[in-house]
Amino acid sequence: MSFKSSDNATGKTTLIAKLQGVEDPKKGSGLEYAYIDVKDEYRDDMTRLGVWVLDGDPGHTNLLHYALNETNYAHTLVILTVSMTQPWGWMEQLNHWIKVLAQHIESLQLDAKEKEAARQRLTTTWQSYCEVGDDLDPGSPVKRTMHNNNSIDEDDLLPLTEDALITNLGLDIVVVVTKTDYMTTLEKEYEYRDEHFDFIQQWIRNFCLRHGTSLFYTSVKEDKNCDLLYKYLTHRIYGLPFRTPALVVEKDAVLIPAGWDSLKKISILYENMHAVKAENHYTDIIKAPPTRKAVSNREAEVQTEDEQAFLARQQEILKQGGQVRGESPLRSQSANSSASKSTPRTPGPTGQSSPKKIDPKLTPATPGGEGVLANFFNSLLHKKSGGPAGGPAGASSPGGGMGTPRSSNGTDGLINAEKLVRSDAAAELDRLSRSVKKDIDMSQSEC
Repeated sequence: MSFKSSDNATGKTTLIAKLQGVEDPKKGSGLEYAYIDVKDEYRDDMTRLGVWVLDGDPGHTNLLHYALNETNYAHTLVILTVSMTQPWGWMEQLNHWIKVLAQHIESLQLDAKEKEAARQRLTTTWQSYCEVGDDLDPGSPVKRTMHNNNSIDEDDLLPLTEDALITNLGLDIVVVVTKTDYMTTLEKEYEYRDEHFDFIQQWIRNFCLRHGTSLFYTSVKEDKNCDLLYKYLTHRIYGLPFRTPALVVEKDAVLIPAGWDSLKKISILYENMHAVKAENHYTDIIKAPPTRKAVSNREAEVQTEDEQAFLARQQEILKQGGQVRGESPLRSQSANSSASKSTPRTPGPTGQSSPKKIDPKLTPATPGGEGVLANFFNSLLHKKSGGPAGGPAGASSPGGGMGTPRSSNGTDGLINAEKLVRSDAAAELDRLSRSVKKDIDMSQSEC
């Protein structure tokens, strides 16, 4: 059984899908279960390796007892994953999950002898590790067999190296660094150099040494170390052969089997570290970048307003608009023109007299109707010649009639009168013609 735990967004689901041979992984939440088909090519046999995947939400740590309990404690391998996309968070993440595992194991109702046997088994694994030849070179000498730890004599066991297995939880643990292809982005955008990656590697190797874990740098995108990780898991769980030695040359494909590393081997990295020192605190060298404000081309999201509140607000606006209504310039000009036409003007120094105000009560049927008609004809003469006999506006007309006054904007003062009587002109002419004819008939009868 394999159990896998780490923070979110570290590529856990993608890595498990790669080990399964699935191209379209489905991500869940909480505690997920999957399985990996394991085939023994030597025996032509197949089995299924159960995999529990716990997400990084601290609120889900209570689900651990489903994956790791008293029944499967001795047969469980734990994978802790961290991502190269956020190396500044490794120390906090790994220390947190080691602490979670330790507290969970203490809470299990395990026999003291069973716990001690598990710790001793892990110690023996480290002491019995030996250098092996690569799979590509079957003829390489092998000091001791790796197929079955139980077959190793106690005389062949080596003492634990310095700082190894200071924390022994009795569990096989593999630390997997995912998304190592992101190293090129760290170099371009965050100005990481080789000594930064050497500092990161020496720190995590020291962590793995103290806690008795293996270390794998993987990249699903570039398919680095994924097959080797699969082989190593089946080797540790089912005892299948694993002949690949440690890999430390390529910075993005590191492989450190449990029991291989030591402080002396880690110190080789110090030779290329000049600007930083191994004793520096991890977060002092690998700092989290400043938070960048996300630049989005999308328009700002508009929050919708409650419909009734919107309608009530529009109603208030309409009420205010009806009470305080802006005056139109045309409306103001028309009002000023009407005021100038209706208001009598005092005769000026040029002898102009104010126009006579038209009484709307006068109709063509009354004797005063002739005056209205006369004003109408005067306005017609004024429109044709600009004034009586081509004279200036305001001069006296022949017969003692006053010239047609003009308003301040140059329009005829009697234009309103024209509008009033134009409709009654025909009726007035007809009445006058009948009156003249009647007078002629009466004079002829008197003669």
